Amino acid sequence: MHDTKKYLGARIQEIRKQQGLKQTELAELVGIDSKHMSKIECGRCYPSFELLDKIALKLNKPVSSFLNSEHLESRDVLTEKVFRIIENLPEDKFRLVYRIIQTFV
Repeated sequence: MHDTKKYLGARIQEIRKQQGLKQTELAELVGIDSKHMSKIECGRCYPSFELLDKIALKLNKPVSSFLNSEHLESRDVLTEKVFRIIENLPEDKFRLVYRIIQTFV
């Protein structure tokens, strides 16, 4: 995602939903109007640094968690990254990763 505002808003929304909070509830917790929270989550505006810090605090996450984007990369990109990681593993760790993967398929 190249639009930073949209990405940041989407991450805030994703983390909020993971925690079972409604947008209005998070807005109230950080002391802003729910329309302002909506604009942030939709990527129409940036939160101030102070507000971003409050949001992170209320969601019990570091601010850096809003900047993590690897899970949004395409399947092909993630597959390539996985291959690069596992191809250099020592034999015992490679087999451990294989067993872990097998538990999910």
